[in-house]
Amino acid sequence: MHFSSIHSFCNEPADVPIDETRPLVESPGSAPYDFSKACGERLVRQAAREGINAVIINPTGVIGPYDYRPSHFGQALIMMAEGRVPVILKGGFDWVDARDVADGAIKAEQVALPGANYLLSGTWLSVGETAAIVAEIRGRKPPAIVCPVSVARACAPIVTTISSWTGTRPIFTSVSLKALAGNRNISHAKATRELGYEPRPIRETLADTIQWFANNGFIKVTGRQQRK
Repeated sequence: MHFSSIHSFCNEPADVPIDETRPLVESPGSAPYDFSKACGERLVRQAAREGINAVIINPTGVIGPYDYRPSHFGQALIMMAEGRVPVILKGGFDWVDARDVADGAIKAEQVALPGANYLLSGTWLSVGETAAIVAEIRGRKPPAIVCPVSVARACAPIVTTISSWTGTRPIFTSVSLKALAGNRNISHAKATRELGYEPRPIRETLADTIQWFANNGFIKVTGRQQRK
């Protein structure tokens, strides 16, 4: 089983849904993560053609409980839950529950033919929609100020420099801003058809993730959260 990524596929054309037939990223000038994922997937595809029993999984943005690091987006959710995100960015991304990805991968390992690949997507949410759901879960008001991506893009080098000085993770980068402007329509029809894959509602994922962070001391627990 090879875990690749939605980022291994070319984003353009952005008005055509992405599925397993989309070409892989080819340009070394692409985002390093995207290019490395595409290169790795090409190697696995070649190995499968030569007889290796390999199946490829392409999840979108993976989120969910048990995010012990926490991940970059997990940290953003924590900041949203604690009301530390006064300004939100335009754009969004397709998020999928880690538990659904695990279930899809297990089913693919059991039934897929060698060389098959499956795109495991979930739900596209704007940053504003995500912040609103998190605010509702935590009983807070969502951020009211929306920052255009063009402004954030101009500030990205400054944010990255400050983060390098302070030794902290930047809240956004030029690469992450590009991802927020990516293709909104990502199809998991093949996985649904062949694996019975059905991602759970995104609000359930966000609620479970916020609760896990609260239970494990990553965010402050309010009385409301304790009663849940």
